[in-house]
Amino acid sequence: MSDTPAIELKDVSKRFGPRWAVSRLSFTLAEGRSLLLTGHNGSGKTTLLRMIATATFPTLGEIALFGHETRRNRAELRPKVALLSHANFLYEDLTAAQNLSLAAQLLGAQAPAAKVKELLERVGLGARAHNPVRQFSAGMRKRVSIARLLLKAPRLALLDEPFGELDPSGITQMEGLVRELQAQGATVVLATHLIEQGKALTQERLHLEQGRKERTA
Repeated sequence: MSDTPAIELKDVSKRFGPRWAVSRLSFTLAEGRSLLLTGHNGSGKTTLLRMIATATFPTLGEIALFGHETRRNRAELRPKVALLSHANFLYEDLTAAQNLSLAAQLLGAQAPAAKVKELLERVGLGARAHNPVRQFSAGMRKRVSIARLLLKAPRLALLDEPFGELDPSGITQMEGLVRELQAQGATVVLATHLIEQGKALTQERLHLEQGRKERTA
């Protein structure tokens, strides 16, 4: 584990038109630590996660991951970061297994059929591996997205409402997968409205109100 923070924000702001979604936000998170990100809808959580994931960049300020500024080092950093977002970005007409195999190809990773099968079994979809994703419920699609994140084995995992659309067994399974990522040394940022479950999985907390840091605990 490095002494360099996994995440460092310096006076970061993000504007969409006249509205500031994130405003003057600064914080650091050490590598291997886990952060609970909370706030009401519209507080800036998703925008913050997307900036950390290099899907978008700050209007003002600077973000560094593992000591490297994101705007100048995006190509180098992206393989180390995985974002579980509201949009699943799955290919509807491909099967769950085909989606994972394609993701592996795009990542330049090796994913033999046995590895794909193992991941889908871990998220409870082993029996549906060869069904098209268009036949899946929202919760099942979320499970495929989780398997894809595990396939990437990121150093930094950004989880935006990971418990959403999951049934109770899926929530329990997700909790186990978060702990698995932590055991592997990954840094985790978990945004959720399920505060108590989030607290049980994390060591630090950042609360946003209208894009500003309100309190940490």
